[in-house]
Amino acid sequence: MGISARRLGEGEYVVAFTRTHWKALVLPVFALLCTCALTGFLLAGVSSGGGYVELRWLVLAVAALAVLWFTVRPFLRWRTASYTLTNRRLISRSGIFTRTGREIPLHRVADVRYERGVVDRLLGCGTLVIFEGSEGGRLVLPDVPRVEALQLAMTDLLFSNPDGLSGDSGADRRWTPYRR
Repeated sequence: MGISARRLGEGEYVVAFTRTHWKALVLPVFALLCTCALTGFLLAGVSSGGGYVELRWLVLAVAALAVLWFTVRPFLRWRTASYTLTNRRLISRSGIFTRTGREIPLHRVADVRYERGVVDRLLGCGTLVIFEGSEGGRLVLPDVPRVEALQLAMTDLLFSNPDGLSGDSGADRRWTPYRR
């Protein structure tokens, strides 16, 4: 889905919708596991008798805050961030409580690049860097799944005629939409 159909212009359609790769959730899951293990260890070390009830509640409260901060918050950031490519613009949206977004019309895109490190290549993701032709500078989309396919879809949109036919070779070649 990505963006509501009522927010699209006439004749505009969604080519690709994605959010950051699941690798953005690796550290939050690791933090959750470590917090649970440390909390279990500390609770087992504090005896259930005597005046240690307050200490047990303190350990649980600190663990709950750690889970909220290091696990739930990054998950919500990941869940609410999205990238949508239409046949006319690129839309980037993010934010949990305060939504922020950036839209770049495709006719203003000067260059589209991608960067993939060793880990990114193993996981099938990368960073997409879009250079805008105005003073807006550049937009960096980190950890995009199948970044090469999205970059190819954007390039095809940039160098095709409005009817979807390639303007470079003159051949009747239509590109296929990017799929997650």
